[in-house]
Amino acid sequence: MRLAIIETGGKQYRVSPGQTIKIEKLGAKSSADDRSKPGDKVAFDKVLLIDDGKTVNIGTPYITGAKVEGEFLEGGRDKKVLVMKYKSKTRYRKKYGHRQPYSTVKIK
Repeated sequence: MRLAIIETGGKQYRVSPGQTIKIEKLGAKSSADDRSKPGDKVAFDKVLLIDDGKTVNIGTPYITGAKVEGEFLEGGRDKKVLVMKYKSKTRYRKKYGHRQPYSTVKIK
């Protein structure tokens, strides 16, 4: 069993070859040139743990020289999450909506 634990977007993910993961948005969306395109290669260099089936290598906090590669599949935005603020007895109500951007990556 080969697996690794990587860190991206402030979160940690347990990944293995062939797995498809949904992570925080990759890259800036300020201009069309900065956007990732389907088929682009993605490299994660913040690797916390590698298990190759025989030995386990744990970083402090990261493993130097280790890299997990993947392929960008698609990007988009999740379903809308509603956020309400409410204070009783003061007629104060605020309703906000938020759609979190994400990227889907296939681990090589």
